[in-house]
Amino acid sequence: MFYKNRPSYSYTGTPTRQWVRFLLLASVVTCAVPAAAFAADADAATAKDTASDPYAPIDPHKMSDIMRVLASDAFEGRAPGTQGEERTVAWIIDQYQKLGLEPAGDNGGWTQTVPLLRTRVGKPTVSQVSFSGKTVPLVQNKDIYFGTVRPVTQIDIAKVPMVFVGYGVHAPERGWDDFKGVDLKGKIAVFLINDPDFEAKPEDAAHGRFNGRAMTYYGRWTYKYEEAARRGAIGALIVHDTPGASYGWETVIAPGGEAFDSVHGAKDQSVLMQGWLSGDAANRLFSAAGLDLAEQRVKARQTDFAPVTLQNAAFSLKVPVQKTDLKSQNVLAKITGAKTPDESVMFGAHWDAYGTSTDARGQMVMRRGAIDDGSGIAGVLEIARAFKAGPQPDRTVVFAAWTAEERGLLGSGWYAAHPLVKLEKTAANFTMDVLQMAGPARNAFMVGAGQNTVQDDVAAAAKKQGRTMVAEAMPERGAFYRADHLPFARAGVPVVAMMDMAGYPDLINGGVTAGKAWLQGYMACYHQACDAWSPNWDVRGAAEDVALLYTVGKNLAFSQKWPQWKPDSEFASIRDASRAARRN
Repeated sequence: MFYKNRPSYSYTGTPTRQWVRFLLLASVVTCAVPAAAFAADADAATAKDTASDPYAPIDPHKMSDIMRVLASDAFEGRAPGTQGEERTVAWIIDQYQKLGLEPAGDNGGWTQTVPLLRTRVGKPTVSQVSFSGKTVPLVQNKDIYFGTVRPVTQIDIAKVPMVFVGYGVHAPERGWDDFKGVDLKGKIAVFLINDPDFEAKPEDAAHGRFNGRAMTYYGRWTYKYEEAARRGAIGALIVHDTPGASYGWETVIAPGGEAFDSVHGAKDQSVLMQGWLSGDAANRLFSAAGLDLAEQRVKARQTDFAPVTLQNAAFSLKVPVQKTDLKSQNVLAKITGAKTPDESVMFGAHWDAYGTSTDARGQMVMRRGAIDDGSGIAGVLEIARAFKAGPQPDRTVVFAAWTAEERGLLGSGWYAAHPLVKLEKTAANFTMDVLQMAGPARNAFMVGAGQNTVQDDVAAAAKKQGRTMVAEAMPERGAFYRADHLPFARAGVPVVAMMDMAGYPDLINGGVTAGKAWLQGYMACYHQACDAWSPNWDVRGAAEDVALLYTVGKNLAFSQKWPQWKPDSEFASIRDASRAARRN
């Protein structure tokens, strides 16, 4: 839902009393169950927050309460550019102020403005692929999902060729080029999702070239759209399959035809149309062109693969686009360091979710994002509370709530390009995104394990909790390239991402079997309306994970240590280039 005539609101100072009163009232009336009701059946001796608890000083009750409020009706699913954003930003600022934090945004305020383009496609008058004597219609949300991040009022593509480019990877360092000099200008590029290595067999040339089933950035949908644009394609379509994408079709269509992007210059434009083909629709199109998609998948895993034009296929799409220029907000606070205030440690999570949109059945739903990423915001606020309860840190500690993560890491990406603290003097970025609500666990998962020394520090802290830190169990999901730590890694800052969708927790109560049931149940709600707060959650497991990051971040905030990237990390050379800016 768009709010063209919403009231103006300044985010640079204290939220208005009217907003705060509204939010406090809304948080009460929308959910009468108190946050302390979480894990009602848990033993009281293990639920209390004492020094012996592995999650101390993080309070799982407070975390649950924060998620309950953020997922309530009053926040409307927290979509950027809506009243839901205004209410969310005002509420987070209010929490920062109550904790006694300092503003860390633009011009001494609480926020950093992030200029965004928002688009939403309407109902198409034409959406089809025509062949000689045959037309295959493509129904939005069923056969195809498309959008645009161009500032246009209409997508008008008339009978243009379609070219299958395999996985669409150009990686000279790995001896791989799917394009072979093909001319994509004015054409639709059709991609497979993930890496050439994802389904590779030992006899395939791709086997072992792209980290096995562990996704590299070449496997991400963002890379494929970027590569299509670099090569002049007018559009890009990715063939969906659940294993390769790591999520189902419901997640693909969750944005409801809406798309966001940062504001780009004329020389840095995206493709006019970007989207996905359902697996069934892709099979029909390839078959109509005389191709077998399954055979093409095998060929795409070989170094001699060459792009294939879908014979006699002409893609057409005509659809109106509503576009809006808007200014969204990162919400930023800090505790200024007592000894080296120009050095920092950063904790962050994203405040946005998907707002209201239409699901595959045409029903309007609110995608509340209680766990994704209300849990991360709860972690940030709890870490801030823990820091304020102790002495002033030596280094500045920054607390960030990012906008538009769900739209492509846009808020954190904007900050990394326009930092308000020096990134070369940021010791580490700790990001929390999707924490588990199934109780204490014997293990924890490190996303992108083995990249830097601060990850080693987190593993050591986990051991002191009586837990084992292991590498992510599902690297094919590409989690390292899907959360707000990534822009900071690309800027050279050592990062740790705590993401509990990275494997099955070995729960104290129920073991791996119960942990698998939790994660599979959550993934069925990923980006869906059922990602909603529950009084039955046991938030102690999430609190343990937050406590890990707090412990390691606190040690860095009271030290002169500089974590390092491992020599074989792709980000090591970036950090090395700024070595002179740091002490010792």
